[in-house]
Amino acid sequence: MEVLSKEELLLNKERYIEQIKKGALFIHPTDTIYGIGCIATQSRPVNNVRKVKKRDVMPFSIMVPSKDWIHKNCLVPKHAEEWIDKLPGPYTLIFKIKKGNHPVAKEVNNEWDSIGVRIPNHWFADFVKELGFPIITTSANISGEDFMTSLENLHPEIKVKMDFIVYEGEKKGYPSTIVNLSKEKTEIVSRSKEKDKK
Repeated sequence: MEVLSKEELLLNKERYIEQIKKGALFIHPTDTIYGIGCIATQSRPVNNVRKVKKRDVMPFSIMVPSKDWIHKNCLVPKHAEEWIDKLPGPYTLIFKIKKGNHPVAKEVNNEWDSIGVRIPNHWFADFVKELGFPIITTSANISGEDFMTSLENLHPEIKVKMDFIVYEGEKKGYPSTIVNLSKEKTEIVSRSKEKDKK
C-alpha cells in the first residue's frame, strides 16, 4: 500500500485518477474519519470493497462530485433542500434514486431504491469533484469492528488490499450524521458523536 500526502496526490493526480478509473481500492480522508473508496460506477471494485469489509448486503454511501449530481439523480423533496444547503458538511443524506436512473453500480445499494450521499467539508471533496463521478465512502474497518483513526490501527486485512492511502495523520472525528430524506418527513437515523465531545 502506497502512503500519500495531500501534496503527493495532487502533484500526481492524473496518475491516481487513472488508477481509480481502473478499479483501485484506496483509503481517503474526510471531515470526519478515514474512508475506504473506489469508483462507484463499476461492479468489480465495489464487490472488492464488500469482500475487504466483509459486508455482504448493507448499502454503501457514496461521495458525489456536486449538489447538481444529487438533484440530477435523486428525488429531492422540499424538506430536503435545507439539508443540501448544509453541504459540504459532516452529513450523509439518504435519498430515493430517480426511477430509470442508474448512477452507480447495482452492488452499491443492492436491492435498496435509495442511496446515502456525502459531500464532506474537506479538500478531498474537491478531488472527487475533479473526478466527475461518485466514489464509495465507507469507514475503514471490517464491519462491526472499530474504525481506523491512524495508520497504527488500520486492520492488516484491509491494509494489504488497498492500492494507496491519502494520509494526513490521526483523525479524532466520528462517522457523519445520517439523515433519511427518502420519506415524507426528515428522520435523523444516527447523529455524529462529534457534537457530544463539545
